[in-house]
Amino acid sequence: MNRYFKEVLDTHELIRDWLGNAETPVETCDDLLSRFSPDFSMVPPSGVFFDFNALNRFFRAQLGARAGLTIEIIDLQIIAESERGATVTYTERQIIPGQNTTQRFATAVFDINPDGRVMWRHLHETFYSA
Repeated sequence: MNRYFKEVLDTHELIRDWLGNAETPVETCDDLLSRFSPDFSMVPPSGVFFDFNALNRFFRAQLGARAGLTIEIIDLQIIAESERGATVTYTERQIIPGQNTTQRFATAVFDINPDGRVMWRHLHETFYSA
């Protein structure tokens, strides 16, 4: 599997575990946040800009906040790829029992750090209906 696709899938498993289950160990959040560059930026569907510090605060405050959350990632595509990173698009569906399913289109920019690890550098999400 493409290393960037694997990163998207693995990261969303951690997000699902952290947000969806209040019994998740704190190390899960540490692992999750370690995947994001200190220079990370994000434009979520709300349009409110996040940097790494805002993302850190958000996740640390959200343990179990979306009980029963499941996340489906589909339509992964490489837009551009080089030895320094890649830009990937995908569709993310979030399902929480008893709530409407949300669907978002995401564009993620990845860098390769000096150790060869894939790092989230930028993420832009837009809600849409199928």
